[in-house]
Amino acid sequence: MTLSPTYPVPAHGGPAARTPALRTDRYELTMVDAAIQSGTADRECMFEAFARRLPTGRRYGIVAGTGRLLELIRQFRFTTEELTWLADNAVVRTPTLDYLADYSFTGNVWGYQEGEAYFPGSPLLLVESTFAEGVILETLILSVLNYDISVASAAARMVSVSLGRPIAEMGSRRTNEHSAVAAARAAYIAGFASTSNLEAGRQWGLPTMGTAAHSFILLHDSEEEAFQAQVDAFGTATTLLVDTYDVPAGIALAVKIAGPELGSIRIDSGDLPIVVAAARAQLDSLGAVNTKITVTSDLDEFAIAALSASPVDAFGIGTSVVTGSGEPAAGLVYKLVAHKGHGNDWMSVAKTSTAKLSIGGRKRALRRVDAAGTAQEEIILLGDGPGGSFDSRSGLERALLVPLISDGTVDERYVGPAGTLRARAHNASVMQELPIEAFRLGRGEPVIPTSYR
Repeated sequence: MTLSPTYPVPAHGGPAARTPALRTDRYELTMVDAAIQSGTADRECMFEAFARRLPTGRRYGIVAGTGRLLELIRQFRFTTEELTWLADNAVVRTPTLDYLADYSFTGNVWGYQEGEAYFPGSPLLLVESTFAEGVILETLILSVLNYDISVASAAARMVSVSLGRPIAEMGSRRTNEHSAVAAARAAYIAGFASTSNLEAGRQWGLPTMGTAAHSFILLHDSEEEAFQAQVDAFGTATTLLVDTYDVPAGIALAVKIAGPELGSIRIDSGDLPIVVAAARAQLDSLGAVNTKITVTSDLDEFAIAALSASPVDAFGIGTSVVTGSGEPAAGLVYKLVAHKGHGNDWMSVAKTSTAKLSIGGRKRALRRVDAAGTAQEEIILLGDGPGGSFDSRSGLERALLVPLISDGTVDERYVGPAGTLRARAHNASVMQELPIEAFRLGRGEPVIPTSYR
């Protein structure tokens, strides 16, 4: 098949400039292909992203990935390169290629604010568009939200048991190069203080941190030479890694070289409660009473909680945060829940398969709080949809859905570094709203119920 020269050409080249249009599953495009042929591609629909349940034992989840997703939807275009590949591989037919050549999302999207808490059944993202415009985004929406939410939800649990002590995200070497950046952003939204990933710092405005690994110590002829080189380069406020050989000897050497003004030591091994207590006592005995102790070493929320009584000043988390602390996907699904019929009225549709039931209909979402501002119930209103109205008798319900895309235009408040900071601030506020039982690490049910009205 020869493509028409009217198909768009990329404005700039290179892998970094590539559209996300083919980051999808084949059946998204074949559904569009069949719908164009049957005349249903332009039927107005509402799709919904939600989780039927939380990961086993979790009491709440945290929304993340929204800001990334909005930018990806804005970039979602089919250029000559994608269209040629689709034609050469006979994925879709000529009428669908013509449709895709002009594709840009022109519908409406509502969602929970990034950083918001959610529960089973929460309508986290609502997409109102034609069938073709909305269905083609399914894989992109789920791949972004499922990963980012899993990271943010795990990170929030870690922050909740850190007792206000800062946590750095250090997991880039434990995931792929793209998810490393996404994980850093999601963890920051959930309350982490910084990241080791420089691209996350550049792209999203996150604070970055890091000084030296064991290879820097091993590079030098002695630990003393390594410490001296680092202090010469970065000053006494630096963080010295003291466990390459022997922790007490490393601490003594660190204070000898940097003096009692040494900023911090990092410990990456050993029985941490015992090692940290001994390190604090040694630092104090050497006059380094203000030198902080940072611990790393395969920590997760349970290890952090076990160190709650230890004199730890900061944590560094790698593998457990970028893998969702054992739950690498949040379990979100994306379903068609309503479409317009022949009379132009909205019709509710739903999947009824065993164990995979979905609730059809256009929805609004509210959170009921008590007089003290503590969340009591997630309320899903069926009927008018996210743009509808509701009467609050008590004045204690908070609307959860906000417009993210209106007639194809992204709300700029939710994207970029500023959107990331907004999400972080919203999360900090939301965490104050959750009942105290939400922060227990033991297995439990969602901390508030979800009801439909």
